[in-house]
Amino acid sequence: MMERNYKIIAVDFDGTLCFSSWPELGEPNIRLIEYLRSWRESGNKVILWTCRAGESLETAIAWCREQGLDFDAINDNLPETVAYYGNNSRKITCDYYVDDRAILPDMVFQWETAQPSTA
Repeated sequence: MMERNYKIIAVDFDGTLCFSSWPELGEPNIRLIEYLRSWRESGNKVILWTCRAGESLETAIAWCREQGLDFDAINDNLPETVAYYGNNSRKITCDYYVDDRAILPDMVFQWETAQPSTA
């Protein structure tokens, strides 16, 4: 197990950091942005984890910088993670994923039982 003295959050952009509908930009999620800035100031790491690419990704990165939020990696694993495992998995290695579409494993079963039957 890789030993480190920090935690890693991977955070989505659209609907999470920015209340937007791709490719447009919207209002900042100030509470989350402030939390992530303090998270990094405490020595932890933040990865921007978004489906945006090309110009729309560059626009999102610039927007985040305007909010005072920088990242330790963008749509990629941290260099030390890649070095530790000897490869760069497509899955981002982190301690927490923050995404507006997230659902916890136990919630799947609650959601499943609440859905109308298709039979």
